[in-house]
Amino acid sequence: MARVAALREDAAAIRRAALDAVLPERLCAAGGLTLEGPADRLRHAGADVVPVIDLAGCDRIVIVGGGKAAAGLAAGVEALLGPARQARHRVTGLVSVPAGCGRLLACVEVRETRPPGANLPTPDVVRATHDMLALAGSLGPRDLAIAVVTGGGSALLAAPPPGVALDEKIAVTRQLSAAGAHIAEINAVRRAASVVKAGGLARACTAGRLVALVISDVIGDSLDVIASGPCAAAPASAAAALEVLTRYGVQAGSAPGLVAFLDHAAAAHRVPLAGAAADPRAATWMTPRGCLVSQLVLGSNANALDAAAAAAHRLGYTTEVRQARAADESAEDAGRRLAVEGMAVAAAAHRAGAPLAVVEGGEATVTVPAVHGLGGRNQQTVLAALAAVGSAWPTGLLLASIGTDGEDGPTNAAGASADAGIVAAIGRQGLDVAAALERCDAYPLLAAAGGVVRTGTTGTNVADVRLILARP
Repeated sequence: MARVAALREDAAAIRRAALDAVLPERLCAAGGLTLEGPADRLRHAGADVVPVIDLAGCDRIVIVGGGKAAAGLAAGVEALLGPARQARHRVTGLVSVPAGCGRLLACVEVRETRPPGANLPTPDVVRATHDMLALAGSLGPRDLAIAVVTGGGSALLAAPPPGVALDEKIAVTRQLSAAGAHIAEINAVRRAASVVKAGGLARACTAGRLVALVISDVIGDSLDVIASGPCAAAPASAAAALEVLTRYGVQAGSAPGLVAFLDHAAAAHRVPLAGAAADPRAATWMTPRGCLVSQLVLGSNANALDAAAAAAHRLGYTTEVRQARAADESAEDAGRRLAVEGMAVAAAAHRAGAPLAVVEGGEATVTVPAVHGLGGRNQQTVLAALAAVGSAWPTGLLLASIGTDGEDGPTNAAGASADAGIVAAIGRQGLDVAAALERCDAYPLLAAAGGVVRTGTTGTNVADVRLILARP
């Protein structure tokens, strides 16, 4: 089993490289976020932010936001400003993060507002969000607001409108997720029934300028979808949200306040608010209150893939990189596809007498049956690959699917891997892969076989990374 051990070591090294590359502080530097010149102009990727943000003309600076990488991103902003500017601009702020992602910062309060492994808002999230909205609304025309917007922010920035209970939004999110709704569809509902999402944070801001620093967990990096677009340029469509509810069979009786709110909003035929750009993807726009908004994407799934590919190359693999595409693919379909491709890569590595690798990004969906077990999309993907190949698994092949946030469903796993050693363990223990796959009960089986990958909370989030590694 020397090849199995070598593959596991390689996979661990590649995974570490991918995660290290998307740490928020590193993305601040790698993304070229700088303050240069005597006028302290904010620059991104070697050029001034347009319209120019000049700290020489700023009074206060406030940092707000949320997401799994929000604490690290706020730390990166503090490091960029440095102690002298922090004092001069009376920097303060508040960000909302999951438990385990908290840290002590010089100026910004970091609140851990939801439990780990539970990607749903809590009353603490709502309180923190309202505090942020009030803070953003306390600023003047010479002040600067900096919003840190990262993956996972949809559940960490929540403010239901009057008449809509938080419990209703949670119930609908659970129903949609269990029905296999794509994250963009879930966020369409979240955005349409929120005070903070779909540009709500930006529209509440009374500063002269707001710059949103974004780390994307969304394939395609759509600014209106990442964290449900708290600084996006156009409000959400209530009609589109109602279509999602209808498509997945969510009944009015399960969320009467939410459905009534959406019905009323859709009937009003609301158009984009005055001063808002019609295109929700617009990176720069003016709010009705006269706040000029700029949105900058500092990192995404592509950064993780590039780092993983570079690490694989250093380990001697000839590597194919597949940048993630926006596509609805079930975890079961993804796993079966990876199994077929993995077998082909293993055969090619054997013929070539050299290691081969495939690195790809993505984010699969899972439709959970009424009676189900415990798992997550990455574990379900790997389990589907195991079911497809069975005992014919080649000794020189490893497949893995990992969430860069360290969370995969309501488990302590980041994802899973499969290799010949795991297949052997499944056989020795008589574990039923097909039954576990059907029940979405991947975690117990993979844990028993040694296939669960645990990274702990990573403090970042750029969707998933999948690996195919083959050694001759």
